[in-house]
Amino acid sequence: MDEGPAALDEPWDEEPKARKKQWSGGGGRWWIWVGRALLWTFVLVVIVNGIRAPFERFTAETPSSITSADDGGPKFPQTQASAYALQFAQVYLNYDENSTGGRQEELARFLPEGADAQFGWNGLGQLSAQHIQVLSVDVKDVDDAIVNIAAKAGERWVTLAVPVYAKGGGFVISGEPALLEAPKKAQLPQESGVEHDEELEAQLKTQLVGFFQAYGNSDVVNLQRFTEGDGITGLGSAVNLLEIFEVSAPPGDSGERTVTATVRWKVPPTQPRGTEGQLTQTYELAVVKKDDQWSVRSIRGAVRAGS
Repeated sequence: MDEGPAALDEPWDEEPKARKKQWSGGGGRWWIWVGRALLWTFVLVVIVNGIRAPFERFTAETPSSITSADDGGPKFPQTQASAYALQFAQVYLNYDENSTGGRQEELARFLPEGADAQFGWNGLGQLSAQHIQVLSVDVKDVDDAIVNIAAKAGERWVTLAVPVYAKGGGFVISGEPALLEAPKKAQLPQESGVEHDEELEAQLKTQLVGFFQAYGNSDVVNLQRFTEGDGITGLGSAVNLLEIFEVSAPPGDSGERTVTATVRWKVPPTQPRGTEGQLTQTYELAVVKKDDQWSVRSIRGAVRAGS
């Protein structure tokens, strides 16, 4: 067999081709990428929770010990408890050492079992309270509240804080009440300058005379002349107009305004030979203009100017 140069060209004698370069992430490198992915996931979770936590605390529901007006759960029955505390206060704030038995019997229906029959009173002296009325209710939870009662005891106004427990439609005075000071008198802020439509004020001071005369006497015919609609019926001759003292009209729409009017009423005596009195009162009126005549759409009490 010829072993010349041609024999060197046989396929099995060719130099092997170089292998393709493998992916650089081969071996253990892919763990690095997995670790990085887990790390970024952890960081994102921490950031999201950090943002969400304070928001959830801010918007958290009212604690179960205090009932919110909008949470849909059971609520302390303020109206019924107020009436109950008012009845109790009328007994509690009136006592006389000459009739201790009657007070004791009346108190019994308000007090828990085993309570002192006179509920803290030593059986001596005398107390009389008038003008007793509910002032406010401080709700503690769904079963407990303090009902604050205003009363005039002798020459002084006081507040009586009455603890009330409510359960299953029933009520009981859950502890001894406390006398507190009467509500303080507020100080009105200084009034800022108010603009006036002086032309309209002068016009209304004349035109509203007929309205207030009809309003004081419930004069149906004239009320229809000076009002818009049938909703204003008047005071049934409880008062008679003496004068319109002042009208205040701020600038505004030419056809509709909200104004205030201060009037002086003559008040007939309630006794056969009594003396007629006078009262100065301020009203808020919604007025509308029709054919150069202002009609009253509504009347109600007025708040302070500028509020």
